[in-house]
This record gives sequence, C-alpha cells and structure tokens, in this order.
Amino acid sequence: MSETFRALVVDREDGRTVWRFEDIPVDRLPEGEVLVEVHWSTLNYKDALAITGAGKIIRRFPFVPGIDFAGTVRESADPRFRPGDPVILTGWGVGERHWGGLAELARVSGDWLVPLPEGLTLRRAMAIGTAGFTAALCVMALEATGVTPEKGEVVVTGATGGVGSIATALLARAGYRVAAVTGKREAEAWLRGLGAMEVLDRATLAEPDEAPLASQRWAGGIDTVGGTVLANLLKATAYRGTVAACGLAGGAELHTTVFPFILRGVRLHGIDSVYSPREERLAAWQRLARDLDPDLLDRITTEIPLEEAPRRAPDFLAGRVRGRLVVRVRGDG
Repeated sequence: MSETFRALVVDREDGRTVWRFEDIPVDRLPEGEVLVEVHWSTLNYKDALAITGAGKIIRRFPFVPGIDFAGTVRESADPRFRPGDPVILTGWGVGERHWGGLAELARVSGDWLVPLPEGLTLRRAMAIGTAGFTAALCVMALEATGVTPEKGEVVVTGATGGVGSIATALLARAGYRVAAVTGKREAEAWLRGLGAMEVLDRATLAEPDEAPLASQRWAGGIDTVGGTVLANLLKATAYRGTVAACGLAGGAELHTTVFPFILRGVRLHGIDSVYSPREERLAAWQRLARDLDPDLLDRITTEIPLEEAPRRAPDFLAGRVRGRLVVRVRGDG
C-alpha cells in the first residue's frame, strides 16, 4: 500500500471553492528533485485568497495551497541537499501553480530551496516566512538606494500586517526612526513595542488628494497597501527618497503624476519576492537571522495547527490578523 500524507486540499464544486483534508498518496506529489518533510508553514494573504476563493490564485484543482514552508529533506536528487538538511522555501509559484506547504510533504525543485541559516529554528523561519523575507528585501532596497537613518524618518504602511510588522522591527533595529501607519488604533502600544517611534492613523494617507505634491515628510517608505496610500506616500517623500512597494491590499491602480519623480528624484522601487534570485535570498535570510530579536519575533507570532488554517483564512480578508500566523504541520524544529 502506498504511503500517504495529510494535506489541506482546495477544490471546486458546483462553481464554488471548497476545502477539505485528505490523506494523499506520495506518488501524487508533483515533480521535483527534493522531497521535504514539512514541519511548519504559514498563513498569508495569498493563501487566504486561495482557500476562500476570493482571488484567482489557483488555476488547477484539486490543489494543495501554502506559499511557504520550512522542514527537513527526506530525499534529494540535488547534490546541494542531503537527507536531514533543514530548508526553507518561499515563492517560485509554490502554493499557486505548484502544490504548496499546507501539507506534511512537499516535492520541489532544489533551486527553490535555501538552507536554514544558523541561529534560526524551523519554527522561527516560518514566523518570518514570505512576509518577513519580503520585508527584508524592502529594507535592503532602501539601503541600496541611499536611504540611511541619517536622512530622516521612514514610514511603513500596513504596519500591523506580516510584512509591515517585521519591516518596522528591522528598520528600528537598523537605527531608523519609523512612523508606522495602521487603521487599528488599539495597536499603537504593540507597534511601539516593535520599535515604531510614531504611530499614524491610516486615514492620513487614505484620502485622495489632487495636489501633485505634498510637503516633504519622509526620507523613504515601505508600502504594503498600494492604491491611494501609495500615491499619497510618493507625494510626501523627500528629495531623492525611495518608496519600496510590495502590496496591493488597498488597490492595484496607482493614480499619481510624474512630479515626485522628476522634481524630487523620488524612486518607486518594486519588490518581487516570488522570483528573487538565489544570492539575494541568501543575503536576506542571513539578515533576518542576524537582526530579528527572537523574543520580539515570538511576540508577533500566533501558532495554529494545520486543521485550523482554513478556518482562519477569512480573518485575513477582514483585516483581523495582527503579526504572523504560523501553521504547525509536524510541530517540531
């Protein structure tokens, strides 16, 4: 009898998206050089869209979601990895086009894996996850374009979310004065605990403004929202500042003018964490392992079992998630 593994499966029935848990034969896993025993995964915004059917994340059904995971190698045809090696996966279309991490086993390309950095556990790697990895890329983009702590205050939008909370912590650790933007007034103490020096109501950036420019307020920013918030942020960014943009929860369209770019030299730096090259991935994970306070990381993390993951998915879409949701699949490491 073929070995099976437990997995969350998303399917379509009568024109609607449904989910269930299944014991799936190992030989049904997609192709790949490395078979990984998944210990931990996470619940992200894309996962919530996939599980609820609110977004067209999944194209083929039935499907195993989960855009990231951490675990140990069971089998490998890739000489870079051996059985027992602890590894991390984020991006590469996993959980969108290739079966993902909300399952006990995953078979993937060796090119998609990075080794677990020294000093991180598998659980903390997923407390960071795709969101933290994206946050690190954003911080690195600000630094690479000359936005240093001496240049002035930087702003983080959507600061209570996974990307925003870890970006706030990373920036504060690097010596930046951080203004955190949120629509959750009750989160001020929590955000200050991450290192934010100022907490702003989202309404300050959420209203459309026809003026092509605003007063120069921030040396740079990390935007996880998009839409009107991003447009207003660009208008208020100081000369030669950079805004790293990585989200669209507030809308995919951007209504602005060229004035911030041609009069102030503002840079809009798009962040793609899905196909980030290997060298950049390794640098970002080393940065995260070095700079994130483990105790702080634990404070912003909520752990749930695999069985609870689909029931928590609607919370993302309703804005009821603060920090990180880590999914216990096997539960060790």
